[in-house]
Amino acid sequence: MFTGIVEEVGTIQSIKKQNPTTELTIQCEKILSDMNIGDSISVNGTCLTVVRFDTSTFTVQVITGTENKTYLAELSSGQPVNLERALLATGRLGGHFVQGHVDDKGVILNIKQSQNEWIYTIKAPHHILKQMIPQGSIAVDGVSLTVFKKEATSFDIHLIPETRKATILSTKRQGDPVHLETDMLFKYVENITRQNDGVSLDRLLQAGF
Repeated sequence: MFTGIVEEVGTIQSIKKQNPTTELTIQCEKILSDMNIGDSISVNGTCLTVVRFDTSTFTVQVITGTENKTYLAELSSGQPVNLERALLATGRLGGHFVQGHVDDKGVILNIKQSQNEWIYTIKAPHHILKQMIPQGSIAVDGVSLTVFKKEATSFDIHLIPETRKATILSTKRQGDPVHLETDMLFKYVENITRQNDGVSLDRLLQAGF
């Protein structure tokens, strides 16, 4: 489980394809301080497992199923990536609950700068938009953000300067892909409402709400 608050921007050092997996070796500093083999790390919003690490890098494996749902296979050496360690039970939840299970990819349609923020318009698949509401939460490349406007085929997010500086979203351009993960709580509610006997207070309480 993650929060969507990026801890560090790392750099892809090398990519090694070993069918049926691909190994990504990522250079970083901060998140190595308490790293262990088997740790879960969010890489651009994708939960991956540490298989090796040293004093300056760590290596994760990407399976075919993950490559098919993400743009990780399109990464190249030298590219920056958002990194976040799994949430500690004693830590602050600064963003929202993010699982690191990418639901689908979106595409940046437009980036507009105003006086103190940047507005990103992102095209998203219909099934993703169905799980979003204005002022709700969305993880974009692993960054916890707020949906400011939702249209028929796209949605807007607003970035303050600090968010751009602390993440790879500052490097994104029109036409670039992004990983999208919708709010986990919304998914549970949607699943309950699909059942033919409707929603009741008792059923929501039984589901943990």
